[in-house]
Amino acid sequence: MNVGDIQIGSGAPLVLISGLNVIESRDAALECALGVAGVADRHGLSVIFKASFDKANRSSRHSYRGPGIDEGMRILADVKAETGLPITTDVHEAGQAKIISEVADLLQIPAFLCRQTDLIAACAATGLPINIKRGQFIAPRDLRLAVQKARSFGDVGIMVTERGSAFGYNDLIVDMRGLVTLREFAPVCFDVTHSVQQPGAGNDSSSGDRRFIRPLARAAAAVGIDALFVEVHPDPENAPCDGACQIRVEDLDRLLDEVCAIHGTIRSQD
Repeated sequence: MNVGDIQIGSGAPLVLISGLNVIESRDAALECALGVAGVADRHGLSVIFKASFDKANRSSRHSYRGPGIDEGMRILADVKAETGLPITTDVHEAGQAKIISEVADLLQIPAFLCRQTDLIAACAATGLPINIKRGQFIAPRDLRLAVQKARSFGDVGIMVTERGSAFGYNDLIVDMRGLVTLREFAPVCFDVTHSVQQPGAGNDSSSGDRRFIRPLARAAAAVGIDALFVEVHPDPENAPCDGACQIRVEDLDRLLDEVCAIHGTIRSQD
């Protein structure tokens, strides 16, 4: 599949999808996009900037959700114009798809909504490529049905994202075998930062353990992925959402040193 001029899958180089968990301000989003672009350039990677305008699935009604669709789209349009980077963001409702498609280059269907037929149909109707995140509650093989739905509604590129499975109480686990299964029917992205999330473990919010970001990313690169999804923040400890699952831009640089080395070795042996 292609996102603008960027090819994902079918033997193409690794692609980075990175940015903020949620938009906080125009300046913060632009600073993050420039930082991510600089890191990607140093590693010779194409990058798609990601930031959510609304985190609709929050543990508490008091949790920060973002600026909303109108302001969020204005900010993402500014970031796109200033940096030239392609943009991706979440689509939560069918009615949002057309609005978001006027700015975004890749539409992202959140994990909890991966079986929502009307949402998938609306995203496919835009003609833009779609990234379907695997729900924590379905088997990797079953995500093929969401992919089949999307393809039945339009001739659009589809990518799928692994982000861990619900495991006991307040935790996720990544089964690397799932990457192999998912890759049988679509290009695969590994969302390493959401995979270390601990849902609901922060009393009225989710927590996480970023210690596992590097080993999981290395493992995924060794198994085989087409894109890597990493959320970054200049001050993760004080991020309004999922701070425990995010890393700094400088840590992204070090992470990509390892991931690119492993990915390059695997590709040379295929």
